[in-house]
Amino acid sequence: MGKNLFQKVWEKHLVRELPSGQSQLFIGLHLIHEVTSPQAFAMIRELGLKVAYPDRTYATCDHIIPTDGRERPFADPMAEEMMQSIERNTEEFGIKFFNPESGAQGVVHIVGPEQGLTQPGMTVACGDSHTATHGAFGAIAFGIGTSQVRDVLATQTMTISPFKVRKIEIKGRLGDMVTSKDVILHVIRKLGVNGGLGYAYEFCGEAVKNMSMEARMTLCNMAIEGGARVGYINPDEVTFEYLKGRPYAPKGEEFEKRKEYWKSIASDADAEYDDVVVFDASEIEPMVTWGINPEQGIGISESIPVPVNETMKEALEYMKFGAGDKMEGKKIDVCFIGSCTNGRIEDFRMAAKYLRGRKAAPHVRALAVPGSYEVKALAEKEGLDVIFKEAGFEWREPGCSMCLAMNPDRLKGDQISASTSNRNFKGRQGSSTGRTLLVSPVMAAAAAVEGCIADCRKTFGGVK
Repeated sequence: MGKNLFQKVWEKHLVRELPSGQSQLFIGLHLIHEVTSPQAFAMIRELGLKVAYPDRTYATCDHIIPTDGRERPFADPMAEEMMQSIERNTEEFGIKFFNPESGAQGVVHIVGPEQGLTQPGMTVACGDSHTATHGAFGAIAFGIGTSQVRDVLATQTMTISPFKVRKIEIKGRLGDMVTSKDVILHVIRKLGVNGGLGYAYEFCGEAVKNMSMEARMTLCNMAIEGGARVGYINPDEVTFEYLKGRPYAPKGEEFEKRKEYWKSIASDADAEYDDVVVFDASEIEPMVTWGINPEQGIGISESIPVPVNETMKEALEYMKFGAGDKMEGKKIDVCFIGSCTNGRIEDFRMAAKYLRGRKAAPHVRALAVPGSYEVKALAEKEGLDVIFKEAGFEWREPGCSMCLAMNPDRLKGDQISASTSNRNFKGRQGSSTGRTLLVSPVMAAAAAVEGCIADCRKTFGGVK
């Protein structure tokens, strides 16, 4: 009987089985940022330990860093303290730090892949829940807590229980202007925010195979929002072409040798799974959330459902929406394009394609925040920044920005945001009464132009 990728990678990185039934797992790549690492470094100092494999840990800054100016010290004392901490810790322990001065700074889940650090067959860990992003390369990647960050720094291993594996097949081809963001919102809507508890998700099918690496990263990024700790896609030629020539990717003959290994860790044709779910790509339309968790979403042509539980009732009360309402036509105040979910170059190309020659509605504050300096430089080389600015968007420096309330980019009062980020929890974007609607970059662009949630297929129909 064959094995799936998860089983193969887990077995290759297993140090030992523990009496508790958990596994001690070797971590091939450890990524850190300024928010969850300071306490971990403090703990290893207290224990008198060093970083075991500093060449396997890479750092960046993203959560707290301002996107409208980089003058030091930062206006927020806590942000400045965190920045100084990661600067001090990476220097002391000999860890590579992609700081703003390096020209490679950005959101941790964008920097790792674009530098070629994330590779098939790896185990990847980071003190951030959206580490599942890296699974798009055929890696097993999971977010970890601060005490586990300490463990990986000190031993390059961590203790974790293995997961079951659910195969999620997206059959057929996606419709016009339907993106991987719509796919994952559809999956979460159907399986629920707790549906993936105890599982790793393997995404496959024709629709997934036809996705670019950027789209695959978006898909895996939000596996965590469906309750899964891991989301991954088997590596193929799309993966290999993306990695070729990246700074930390193998070169020349070594790349070809590694490619053969990468192919070998893909799931076998006769692999077994704990569960299999199949979705029809043709049934997925542009999505938008209406509630306070990513499960509470609908296709743009649908109506908000009648509440069947207290969570749904709470969501409608908080969002000030009603059962039976259409999301199409709901006024927005803010449009945010960016984050580790949709802050890659393809996302900005996608939005710019439809924004060219158009302007955001006068009442909409629109932000376009590249996920890294590399994304920013490439976008500016292609003139995308000009398109965004002419459309009334603020073109910012790289960072997490309005995805979460840890930097100056925040909602005010009960503003409604059309956001390409990953979470629509209460207060997630900085205001205790602010309201977040999760959408794709194309849907965000349509909302900015119309001043309300709109069907991007109607707004941009005919654009080639």
